[in-house]
Amino acid sequence: MTLDKFRPYISRFLDPFVKGFDRVGMTPDSVSVLAFGMAILAAIAFLLGGRADPIWYVAAATLVFLNGWLDIVDGALAREQEVASAGGDLLDHVLDRYADIVIIGGLAAGIGDYFLGFLAVTGVVMTSYLGTQAQAVGLDRVYGGLVGRADRLAIIGIVGFLAYPLSGTDPGGFTVIGWLLVFLAFVGHLTALQRFFYSWSALD
Repeated sequence: MTLDKFRPYISRFLDPFVKGFDRVGMTPDSVSVLAFGMAILAAIAFLLGGRADPIWYVAAATLVFLNGWLDIVDGALAREQEVASAGGDLLDHVLDRYADIVIIGGLAAGIGDYFLGFLAVTGVVMTSYLGTQAQAVGLDRVYGGLVGRADRLAIIGIVGFLAYPLSGTDPGGFTVIGWLLVFLAFVGHLTALQRFFYSWSALD
């Protein structure tokens, strides 16, 4: 996991968005809901990219980046408004998991490969589960491992942009989106196992 380490350094870039949302009366929870809306639209765009016109992949990638950006902004807004709470954290994490599921669902539905989608989404969900399950057994929340959510969204967004010019190619028998699902499945389960063994050893 790499991109999450840079969160402290991007706070100055968040200020205009945080102040803008605060000025129009947005709450952190409403920004979290807005971020989830971007994920739903991204899933639809990925579906259309695979089924209708590959230009939709560009829209999908843009929406994925918006989802990731808003996911950072909601926490900064909570700190700005001094309303950070356990309830807000719960809502944010629940919506993040649903966002992951619908985005991967859109990717899989677009190319009609639901088995790959199943492998990818279970890997992603287990990664997040192992991160929070550590808290349930008395440890700190675990964010480590090969690929975290920020990295994952960045990769999905970049591949989404590449999927438009590379549409129609199938290196190794998979489309670009197919290979993305293979990657998400592999690194998702690998990261989940990394978090499990880290937590297991920390309990000794």
